[in-house]
Amino acid sequence: MTAEPPQSPPAPALPEEVTARWQARFRAPRVSLPDWAEDAPQRSLYASDVSGVVEQYAWDRDTDTHRQITDRANGTLAATLTPDGETIWWFADTDGDEFGIWMTQPFTGGPDVVALPEVGPAYPAGLELGHTVTAVGRSTDDGSELWIAPAGGTPSVFYSSPDTAGVDALSRDDSLLVFSHSEHGDPRYPALRVLRTADLSLVADKWDGEGRGLHALSFSPSPGDQRLLVGHERRGREELLIWDVAAGTETELVLDLPGDVTAGWYPDGSALLVGHDHAARSELYRYDLASGSLEQLDTPRGVVRGATARPDGTVELAWSSAELPPVIRRADGPVVLAAPGEAPPAAYPVEDRWVPGPGGDVHALLVRPAGEGPFATAFLVHGGPESQDDDSYRARRAAYVDAGYAVVHVNYRGSTGYGSEWRDALTGRPGLTELEDVGAVYDALVAEGVVDPTRTILSGGSWGGFLTLLGLGTQPERWSAGIAEVPVADYLAAYEDEMEGLRAYDRALFGGSPEEVRDVYVRSSPITYVDAVAAPVLVVAGANDPRCPIRQIDNYLAALTERGKDHEVYRFDAGHGSLVIEETIRQVEVALSFALRHVKP
Repeated sequence: MTAEPPQSPPAPALPEEVTARWQARFRAPRVSLPDWAEDAPQRSLYASDVSGVVEQYAWDRDTDTHRQITDRANGTLAATLTPDGETIWWFADTDGDEFGIWMTQPFTGGPDVVALPEVGPAYPAGLELGHTVTAVGRSTDDGSELWIAPAGGTPSVFYSSPDTAGVDALSRDDSLLVFSHSEHGDPRYPALRVLRTADLSLVADKWDGEGRGLHALSFSPSPGDQRLLVGHERRGREELLIWDVAAGTETELVLDLPGDVTAGWYPDGSALLVGHDHAARSELYRYDLASGSLEQLDTPRGVVRGATARPDGTVELAWSSAELPPVIRRADGPVVLAAPGEAPPAAYPVEDRWVPGPGGDVHALLVRPAGEGPFATAFLVHGGPESQDDDSYRARRAAYVDAGYAVVHVNYRGSTGYGSEWRDALTGRPGLTELEDVGAVYDALVAEGVVDPTRTILSGGSWGGFLTLLGLGTQPERWSAGIAEVPVADYLAAYEDEMEGLRAYDRALFGGSPEEVRDVYVRSSPITYVDAVAAPVLVVAGANDPRCPIRQIDNYLAALTERGKDHEVYRFDAGHGSLVIEETIRQVEVALSFALRHVKP
């Protein structure tokens, strides 16, 4: 850690049992929902931090044997299986910088081999593995390249663009390939194109027009069936349609559900496993394609973080709630996969608040510590911005409550889960729009007697870190301290240094590049308001971060130093966050220590 200037006197120590409890939530090993090979469903792949670092593991269900397949200092986040289950593909970046190449390894063990030597290092932009063909997308500062590689043949580029594109779906018989592109101008609302893999000839294009994205979810699992499951937003929220590419027809699936939906196929192609997200919670349904009937699966109240239907008709899912830790279980109850060791301690349930805001009612989640309010409160704002805070298990949230703080999450305009209009409302005014909603929730909870306005912390990571620094400068009267993790701090410099995919996203969000709409970037940049910052600031920064690069953070820190502002910085040797559990714990320790020194619970 580097502190600038030197830290204040040590924070009041938390009781040993409190420290042990919050750290146990991070140290308890976790496993992800297993992926499995289409033709060999007994062969599965999952991620786990049982070694102390997130790595990839192979699981043979027939013999119930598990094997760690990657072992790297800063972890391995992405891996998948070939349809026959014989080969594992995993992505090798450098110390979390997200820039790298695909490697392969036999499922049963063996050497790692560069998968496609002809395809150079890049940021990944999709991967589809078939029996006879592989398609891979790559993104660099020059734009996007999509490659196709026939089995035993030489890979070649079949599409390139200075704009955002990605490989999305491959039909079960390997005959059709779908990719997304942004030729119409806005990468947030992609269009789809279908090609024949045999000769790369065009089969079909589909675009829903300005402000409406299409997302290829997957082809039918039946060989020869050319129905493609697609996500759309024609009625202002995420819904489903089935596009019969061969027939050139589509069928919208209009479900009587209020929130956003996504889906995957049951293995026999007769039904869909539907995920429904609404008001920070999720549900699962089985949708029968022949009858149109929708049957809810029995899952507890909380959040499903992925689900898959197995060939025997059972459904496996990853579930948690704010109070109960994650579990990999079947929808009918039995645990499917558990990490060794003790389960993490329970946490705290969340309360819902709906608060009138300038753009409509804002949904917030509240956790209170023991005792009577008003409380010292940490507003922990999510990143993305196309994400949301929900009723899932969050070790960081619980750590603040253990330390005596109330915690508030705000699903501001820009969040997902509340419709397309809500998600897109920050366009042209990013940062400032979200903070209006944070301010509305702040004022409501102060008026309710929950939040003590003299003891408030604003904190978040990534886009949440950006909002933290921007909030400290534009709402200095509200905040007693700020903790910004891997933030955007100087937007003009961030645009110059960030990965091209994010530059394209920023151009859409801001209405152009800094050369075209410089004033919009300046208006939304935290460094613009550094003179107004009154609260002490902690900044946590990753040396190899491609999303919120280090130079623009250093610019902001230098500006704080020049003005004599109270601040500290913690630097770590990874990218946009860490996959190393002890490093994550160190970062939370630093944040809690800073909070306790400046805002008394």
